[in-house]
Amino acid sequence: MVSNMEQMTTILISLGYAFALVLAAPLVSGIIKVSKARLQNRRGPSLFQVYYDLFKLLQKDSVVSPTTSWIFTCAPYIYFAGAFGAAALLTSGDLFALLYLLVAGRFFLALASLDAGSSFGGMGGSRELYISVLVEPVLLVTLLTVAARAGSTKLAAMSAAAASTPFSLPYIFAAVAFLIILVAETGRIPVDNPDTHLELTMIHEAMVLEYSGRRLGLIFLAAASKQLVFILLFTVLFLPWQSGGLSPVMVFFWLVVKVVLTAVALAVLETSTNKMRLFKVPGFMGLAGMLALLALVAQ
Repeated sequence: MVSNMEQMTTILISLGYAFALVLAAPLVSGIIKVSKARLQNRRGPSLFQVYYDLFKLLQKDSVVSPTTSWIFTCAPYIYFAGAFGAAALLTSGDLFALLYLLVAGRFFLALASLDAGSSFGGMGGSRELYISVLVEPVLLVTLLTVAARAGSTKLAAMSAAAASTPFSLPYIFAAVAFLIILVAETGRIPVDNPDTHLELTMIHEAMVLEYSGRRLGLIFLAAASKQLVFILLFTVLFLPWQSGGLSPVMVFFWLVVKVVLTAVALAVLETSTNKMRLFKVPGFMGLAGMLALLALVAQ
C-alpha cells in the first residue's frame, strides 16, 4: 500500500512538473526572441508575444485537406504528447524513454508532412529526417558520457553524478557537443532558421505549412516545450554549478538563472552566425560526434 502511494505521488509530481514546463516554455521562446532583437538593434516583439500567438491559434478552427488521412490529424497530438511525456520524465524518468518519446513525435510529424501531399512539406520532412539521422546518435553518445559516470540511465542519478564532478575534461567535451545538438534539435541557426519562410531554406516550418488553427498552435507549443526540455537537460547535466546545502527555493532560483542564460546564449549564437548550407550540416554534427566520443573515451 505504501509503495502504491509513493508511486502515485511520484506520478503526480512528474505531471505537475510537466504542466509547469509546458506553461513556461513559451516564455523561454520569448526570451530568445527578445534577446535576438536587442542584439540586432531592433525593438522586437513583447516578451509574452508567443503566448498571444498561441492563444490566437488555439481559438481558430483548422483547415484540413480532403486528401489527408488520420496521420495528418493525429500527428500534432502525438507530437505534443511526446514533448509532454519527455517533460514528465525529467524528474525521475529513464534516459532512453525520454529520447524515444521525442523521436516518436518527430517521426509522426515528418510522416504527416508527407501525408499532406505538399511538395514543400515533403521537402521539409525529408530534411528533418536527414538531420535526425545525424543528431540522434551523437545525442545518445553525449548523454551516455554522463550515464557512464553515474552507472545508471536514470536522469536523477545522472544529475547527481554531474553535480559531483563539474569542470572535468569529459564534461567539457560533452557540454560543447550537447550545445551543438541543442542548436540542431531546436532548429536554430546555423542548422535551421526558426523565423524564416523561404521555401528553399526552411526545414521545420516546411513540415507544418499545411497546418492551421488549433493543430498549428499545438505544434508550436510542443516545439517550445521540446526546446525547454533540451535546455533543462543542458543546464542540469552540463551546468551543475551550485553550492551544496542550498534551500529548494535557491536551487530553483539558480535553475531559472541558468535557463535564462542558456536562452540568451542561443540568441547570441544565432545572431553571430549564418545559416549553413544543408550539405555542410554533416561536418558540423561530425564535430559534435568527435567531441562526444572523446568525452566517452576520457571517462
